[in-house]
Amino acid sequence: MKKYKPTFNKPSAKDDQSVRAKKHLGQHFLTDENIASKIADTLGYEAYNKVLEIGPGMGVLTKYLLEKKAEVHVIEIDTESVEYLESNYLHLRGRIHEKDFLKHDLSEIFGEDQFAVIGNFPYNISTQIVFKVLQLRDQIPEFSGMFQKEVAKRICEKEGNKTYGILSVLVQAFYEAEYLFTVPPTVFNPPPKVDSGVLRLKRKENFNLECNEKLFFTVVKTAFNQRRKTLRNSLKSLNLPDNLREDAIFGSRPEQLGFQQFIELTQKIEPYAISNN
Repeated sequence: MKKYKPTFNKPSAKDDQSVRAKKHLGQHFLTDENIASKIADTLGYEAYNKVLEIGPGMGVLTKYLLEKKAEVHVIEIDTESVEYLESNYLHLRGRIHEKDFLKHDLSEIFGEDQFAVIGNFPYNISTQIVFKVLQLRDQIPEFSGMFQKEVAKRICEKEGNKTYGILSVLVQAFYEAEYLFTVPPTVFNPPPKVDSGVLRLKRKENFNLECNEKLFFTVVKTAFNQRRKTLRNSLKSLNLPDNLREDAIFGSRPEQLGFQQFIELTQKIEPYAISNN
């Protein structure tokens, strides 16, 4: 079968610096072609044929996404980057969206279709990106990309570790999370002060949370807001009855509970939370 070849100019990320990285947007442009190719390969491109890249910059990752058998869209808030992409990636015309990913209604782009999300994410909004993906999880079967290493590790961490936290529980309740590889600062322009890490999330199919979702999020966030305390103390603000708080699970600290145990905890709390509303 003849390999699909999209129509676009393929500038070298190392040679072309026509877009200035902007500190207030958290931009660090990836300059290593091999790493860009590896990130593009992290998606399985199954069960969907549409991909959204967040913050493409000068398109070092975009060029490799365009070689896949998928309809690629990019969303970029930087006008200078948008102009660059429109000039150099002709195949993307009509699918370059000059919008803020965190604020834009993605149904205007994808309707109710399934789509994957990928990117070299700005560190300053990376956790907000994950929370929005969780909100849209019914449409996003796969998510991968580059984070600050510490954040990527935290998302994929298991219970019993100090770095395990809110993002770990909430993400792992709905997705299989895998830390893939570490990326050094030297392959970016300008180089960040820390290492980066690439992860992949694959949605759990036919998964039922089996508890009130809003309450589940509240319980997890409230518990980790005072992570050094036992749940008996950290969940005091939920005004739970004393007899419930004597349950053995409330003697644990939040970092000791996996996502399934947080679901069970929410199930125990749910009757009282409903009666208190």
